[in-house]
Amino acid sequence: MSTITEKLQILQNYSACDVSDALLKLQKNPEGTTPRAGHLADFIPFSPTTDRTKLPKLIAPASTFKFIPKSSPDANPSDPSHSFPPGTHWVDSAEPGTITVIEQPEGQHCAVLGGVMAVRMKYLGVMGALVNGRIRDLGEIRECRLPVWARGTSTVGTAAEAKPGLRNVPVSLGGVDVSPGDIIFCDPVDGVVAIPHELLDRVLELMPKLVAMDDKVKEAVLQGSSVFEAFKTFRTKI
Repeated sequence: MSTITEKLQILQNYSACDVSDALLKLQKNPEGTTPRAGHLADFIPFSPTTDRTKLPKLIAPASTFKFIPKSSPDANPSDPSHSFPPGTHWVDSAEPGTITVIEQPEGQHCAVLGGVMAVRMKYLGVMGALVNGRIRDLGEIRECRLPVWARGTSTVGTAAEAKPGLRNVPVSLGGVDVSPGDIIFCDPVDGVVAIPHELLDRVLELMPKLVAMDDKVKEAVLQGSSVFEAFKTFRTKI
């Protein structure tokens, strides 16, 4: 059986759209809800550059941090793996080999990731950061070469509005839940998608079949077929 490293390498051969096509078929959505197919909308690459043509795909398991409003009571989880060890900063708990996924309370204007945090993550071996909120100190973040995707920027430090609440817990990114160990797929061309860890093997099994069907459709259209007829001929139910 392939290792997780081998599986992530296989994913490099596909696009975020390919992943979402597979998830659209595999995920069961509650009645009346819109399928999201893992798409994490409106994330922008800020580091090491905003030029998407110069960025590689970033694919790694998620480790998670949930920030809370500064005015909220401190979280006091019964499981110590969800809290922060005494005498440490939250970023000291960042996990090597993962993409740090940060949930920031909606509507805040401060940043939850800055230059010092990015430098610490880089030192610890973090693969990158995905921030459902704002970042700052772009010059410092880019200088340390940590890949960072976020929704926006700020000049204001975290302590103005937010504080770390929990780690290693499910987080919500624009209405899509991400759990520790889920695979984050940052595609500089097509966007960001999250693969639930329990669906990774099924996604890897299904994607080649879907891509092969679409390749046949494209070839038929290039030869003059209508899209309707090409879909009818080559898009079979899986």
